[in-house]
Amino acid sequence: MQAYMRKTVKIIGIVIVLSLIGFMVSVPIVNDCSALRTARELEEIPLPEQTEYIESISKAGKLVGNGNGMQFLGGILVKSDLTLEELEAYYSAYAEREWECVVEKQTAQELQFLDHVNISFDTEIKEDNYYIVYSWGEGMEIFSEFDIRGH
Repeated sequence: MQAYMRKTVKIIGIVIVLSLIGFMVSVPIVNDCSALRTARELEEIPLPEQTEYIESISKAGKLVGNGNGMQFLGGILVKSDLTLEELEAYYSAYAEREWECVVEKQTAQELQFLDHVNISFDTEIKEDNYYIVYSWGEGMEIFSEFDIRGH
């Protein structure tokens, strides 16, 4: 009976350790998926006339500002004959909060508004009619707390 108890305790210990390892491995994957979901939501918005989808980006981590905390960025690069103001007006109809569907002129491959990481589009920006439409998404709090990229 004592050998059975030792074996049971050992199995329970192994299960607990493997569960913790599995959780820690899944943390960055789940957070990256939250950022990717934010980009996918932007891709689902119908494009305005005279606008072409080029590519999307997503990133999870501490991206701007000070302190701790995960941030989830999703964005799309578009090429448009519309003005910045026209694009802002169009995308504002799809924004429920002020940090959603933000439109800015994109003059280089690299995103200029990020503090802590470098993110670049694959597309070479040669003209002045490229824009980024981006949103700050949300993740699952338990996974955000344990992701070292947010600290």
